[in-house]
Amino acid sequence: MSPLDAHYTTFARDWAAREDLHHEAGLNRLLEAMARWRSKRIARAIVQRDGAVIQAGPFAGMAYHDYATFGCLAPVLLGSYEQELHPHLLVLRDVGLTRVIDIGCAEGHYAVGLARLLPEVVVYAHDVDPKAQDACARLAEMNGVADRVKVGGLFRGEDFAAVAGADTLVLMDAEGAEDDLLHPETWPALKTVRLIVETHDIFRPGVKDRLLARFAPSHAIEVVANAPRLGARPDWLTSLSGLDQLIAMWEWRRAPTPWLVMTPR
Repeated sequence: MSPLDAHYTTFARDWAAREDLHHEAGLNRLLEAMARWRSKRIARAIVQRDGAVIQAGPFAGMAYHDYATFGCLAPVLLGSYEQELHPHLLVLRDVGLTRVIDIGCAEGHYAVGLARLLPEVVVYAHDVDPKAQDACARLAEMNGVADRVKVGGLFRGEDFAAVAGADTLVLMDAEGAEDDLLHPETWPALKTVRLIVETHDIFRPGVKDRLLARFAPSHAIEVVANAPRLGARPDWLTSLSGLDQLIAMWEWRRAPTPWLVMTPR
């Protein structure tokens, strides 16, 4: 038995022994853990069959890690991850960006993907987790863009002043920290930049509406909801059960996390 299988087998046995699975919360917790287990096994199968490379979407052909520092891996490799953003990412090729500030870069999916998609852009990738910083730097090297992906730690509000202007994109996925950092009245440079921000009401109730109110005077805003996953899948994956195909594209979300795509007026 692999370490992955041993871990989840033990978890399931211990959880079932101490929880009343007739209660919805306990059953949902166990089902989610089992789905993550299956998701990781599918990701391992994708790597074994096709290699650690993104297969579709705006970042198709991008070499990738065979692990994720945070969250799911299978949909990233399949190219379906956060598919609702794909049209908004492709538009960026034509808007004259010179820099991207990626706050909450994790292992570098967007930092490196955007460096490949936008060859004139310098990406400043920030994460408070040293393991994520190391993974992002390695991913940039793997894809030949290390000279244009600058990896750093904590990004502060006062740092926005150095990157003001419509040629800057701020991309943020920071598990609720968007509520603390994105204050255009405190840091006026935010009124001038493009933003793509994932909102996390699950961690900060009401944060989406607060950001809408803060940026409505300075930006045109589109709310982009999480959407069902579509698109091509490897032939071997389509031969699996319908449940496995759903789990392969599942992004491990416990609640909606809509994006705000904000363009300065």
